[in-house]
Amino acid sequence: MYERGDGAADAGLLAYRDRFPILRGTTYLINHSLGAMPAAAEERVVEYARTWAERGIRAWGEGWWEMPLTVGDQIGRIVGAPTGSVTMHQNVTIAEAVVLSCFPLDGPRRRIVYEEANFPSVRYLYQAHARRGAEIVVCRDDEAVLDAIDERTLLVPISHVLYKTGEIQRVEPIVRRAREAGAHVVLDAYQSAGVVPLDVTALGVDFATGGSVKWLCGGPVAAWLYVRPELAAELEPALVGWQGHARPFAFEPELEYAEGAARFLTGTPNVPALYAATAGYDVIEEIGVDRIRRRSLEQTDLLRRLLERAGFEVGSPRDPDRRAGTVTVRTPEFEAVHAELRERSILCDHRPDVGLRLGPHFYNSDEELAFAVDQIAEIVETGAYERHLGTAAVARTS
Repeated sequence: MYERGDGAADAGLLAYRDRFPILRGTTYLINHSLGAMPAAAEERVVEYARTWAERGIRAWGEGWWEMPLTVGDQIGRIVGAPTGSVTMHQNVTIAEAVVLSCFPLDGPRRRIVYEEANFPSVRYLYQAHARRGAEIVVCRDDEAVLDAIDERTLLVPISHVLYKTGEIQRVEPIVRRAREAGAHVVLDAYQSAGVVPLDVTALGVDFATGGSVKWLCGGPVAAWLYVRPELAAELEPALVGWQGHARPFAFEPELEYAEGAARFLTGTPNVPALYAATAGYDVIEEIGVDRIRRRSLEQTDLLRRLLERAGFEVGSPRDPDRRAGTVTVRTPEFEAVHAELRERSILCDHRPDVGLRLGPHFYNSDEELAFAVDQIAEIVETGAYERHLGTAAVARTS
């Protein structure tokens, strides 16, 4: 079944495999959920511990305190944001909650419009604010979002790439329509940053957010928030902490917002997570997202062709302009197939309504993709998945 992609595979990217220890013992195709850890991340965490041990309280004044901004600047280089416009946070939910806290929800402009395929955590956040007066409008898809934006719309939180299917949304028309209507776009780039080129400045979005868990290979608890600089000077978030104060170490009793992006910070930063995250960012910057994207398109196209040749239904977009880094495929009892793949050290995942999700990254080889598809076909043909059916049924109801 094995074949290479139509394009000339970027063999130079395979040289990066040695930097990711988990690749030695697994076929790692779950980068859309948790990118492989660079070995350098462990070194960074050791550096953090050594700094704490040797410098103690002095470490705050020697770089720790500024890390939500200095690490944010590194993210800015990856996503096309200017220096001083990106801050680091615990997760995307917190980042979007900071954005939401900037706006009253009791006036005529209080509609929040988004597509139903938004990630649940983001949907829950906005739904919960209905009790504060928000009018929630859930749309079928990106085209319906475009139609729903009007002069009553306050925020349009949309996904650059849908998490279930890996489909790239048409962001530009939504941004234009929102600007015409006086609404603000909040772009969730969690499933695109690091694998799909992104320039938040060129797009003209007011806010953008994402995390490091996936294609950035930065691990958990390192999310980022971009605020358009011209807008940042006008906003006063209600979700704020002492890092967002103009003079935090003056310990003043009254709030005075910091200038620029710093006003969107909250409490004491998660320093070890930021140390770890930069190891992944370094690799992404070194390679460049454009180069990663070219390779990703080869990989996802190869996976699609191999899976279809094996007789499976692929759910991801065929159009490369709409396909991000993930390929979804339906198999019989895909939860049980996933369990058998896991036992064979082929790591992927599954989601309701779409089946298995396979997410190769720049360090995966064509041979690995062919091997994974061969294994899926063999598991289905032989019924090897059947021994997992009871476990899968329990998982569906728990």
